[in-house]
Amino acid sequence: MSRRTLLRASALGAGSVALPALLTACGNGPGGGDITLGSNASDPVPKKAFAQSFAAYEKASKKKVKVNTVDHNSFQQNINRYLKGSPDDVFMWFAGYRMQFFAKKGLLTDVSDLWTGFQGFSKALKDQSTGEDGKQYFVPYYYYPWAVFYRKSVFQQHGYEVPKTFDQYTALARRMRGDGLIPIAFGDKDGWPAMGTFDYLDMRANGYDFHLALMRGKESWTDPRVKRVFDLWRSILPYHQQGANGRTWQEAAQSLARKKAGMTVLGLPHPGQQFTAADREDLDFFPFPEIDSRYGQEAVEAPVDGFLMAKKAKNKKGAKDLLKYLATPAAEERYLKSDPNNVAVNDRASTGLYNTLQKKAAELVSGAKQISQFMDRDTRPDFAQTVMIPSIQRFINDPADIDGLLKSIESQKKSMFASE
Repeated sequence: MSRRTLLRASALGAGSVALPALLTACGNGPGGGDITLGSNASDPVPKKAFAQSFAAYEKASKKKVKVNTVDHNSFQQNINRYLKGSPDDVFMWFAGYRMQFFAKKGLLTDVSDLWTGFQGFSKALKDQSTGEDGKQYFVPYYYYPWAVFYRKSVFQQHGYEVPKTFDQYTALARRMRGDGLIPIAFGDKDGWPAMGTFDYLDMRANGYDFHLALMRGKESWTDPRVKRVFDLWRSILPYHQQGANGRTWQEAAQSLARKKAGMTVLGLPHPGQQFTAADREDLDFFPFPEIDSRYGQEAVEAPVDGFLMAKKAKNKKGAKDLLKYLATPAAEERYLKSDPNNVAVNDRASTGLYNTLQKKAAELVSGAKQISQFMDRDTRPDFAQTVMIPSIQRFINDPADIDGLLKSIESQKKSMFASE
């Protein structure tokens, strides 16, 4: 299957060092050919995979990459302060609107000159790497779809069938609860995991165009269509794992791995990291179910991760050399050998070592009519962080007052988006 069509309808905008140490030390590493890199890959599987990819670059280039790894959630919450302070030369971040936001603020280095030599990236990927000024700032590395994950053996044991509609999904959750399972494993301690559920509910109920307009501040959060999304969510919230705001996504995924839960809504890398190699073939997924037949299951949430060069980079020449390497098929292949939970974006990268789930993920995304990036990537970072995270957590704790919640979100949205 060719991946030239991947993301063709994508939206334009998923031992660590302590953050304070990173913020004061970034960019102050040894001189010469050393390149500093800010990493949010704090979980063991991606951290190891990136280390091996960077080691391959060091061996070939004879340059040193000094990696500063920060807890993923802390990295996201402090990215604005990080870029305005003393950032690394290169750092991990996200495609689309989330990248454009910082490019517009003048915090990124234009790498358009590198893109003239890149091969294997589709036009859609280039679009997602392009700022509002038409210049490229991003080097894509991999993507991963969000879906509903489950264990095949659990479905076989209980005779469950994959649901296509929301009513079937609800009926399945009810049946799972009757069978003594937690229907939907759920953890939102970090604030962002529940966003994936909202995104799918909104896209399935109201369509991709409305969802993207809502994320960009062009639709009202008090619109009846948004209220319906929260009403739908409230109807299935009793089937979610209770106490979600005190549980990490890792702990939720472990509930699935241990066969305590029947399903979970996460991105491809998340549950896979909690499964042993022997159990990984038992992990499967299905697209989030249909709510309105006008929209079906045509939209897929598939964030793209990659690398950027900070405007304040000290070793600009070394940073660009590293970025050129990271854009090659070999760099992606080296990474995916150790992390089989993502899919390469470069269509020249080999798929020969892909496992069943990676192949299925590539098919899901390539067959999608529309592709979103995720709430905290499709909207302003400050709106996602300071408004939507506490609002969704408030809803999870007490879903009774949806009207009051939406009025609060809309009021804060107007204030934040007024400057645009």
